[in-house]
Amino acid sequence: MTQADPAPRGDKRERIIDAAIAVFADRGFHKARVTDIAHRAGVADGTIYLYFRNKEDLLLTIFEEKMDLIIASLKATLAPIDDPLERIHAFALHHYSLVRRERALAEVLQVELRLSNRFLKEYRPEKLWKYLGLFAQVVRDGQERGVIRADMDPFIVMWAFFGAIDELGMQWILARKKARFKLDQAAHQVADIFIQGIQARP
Repeated sequence: MTQADPAPRGDKRERIIDAAIAVFADRGFHKARVTDIAHRAGVADGTIYLYFRNKEDLLLTIFEEKMDLIIASLKATLAPIDDPLERIHAFALHHYSLVRRERALAEVLQVELRLSNRFLKEYRPEKLWKYLGLFAQVVRDGQERGVIRADMDPFIVMWAFFGAIDELGMQWILARKKARFKLDQAAHQVADIFIQGIQARP
């Protein structure tokens, strides 16, 4: 399906959200028009306003609803893994598998969302904190088991780890030559760097 083709028929709200992700990733949030989204979704312009107040409301809805799915998927990935240090690798691999598999969504969440004044100044991104909280819990579990240094602040480690994987993910999204580095390799290297720094010594 090309950019000009309308989306197949189905639930209108879901079609609008999927169309918005594609258009925001392709044209950028500020340059995207409601008309572009409506055309891709195969609905009239006015239909969008039956579900969303404006373009920014649509962007924040994408964040809220897609983060719920991402969090559920991450929990399912981490659940069968007992070793906290292996969970760090799994967290990074899961993050990058989403970036690679859902590139348009990743671009919206990692690049375009940060262009929203409302998101940066007024909005409380509790879903992001919940996502990162899963990593902080991995750190606390590791400290309780004695495999992660007790002097490490889970809050600081959580944000430092996310900053690393987020920045590399953004570099991959924006790179013209995606072969410059492989995301799986990046996931393991970032995880190894942090594990070497926070792992408890005998």
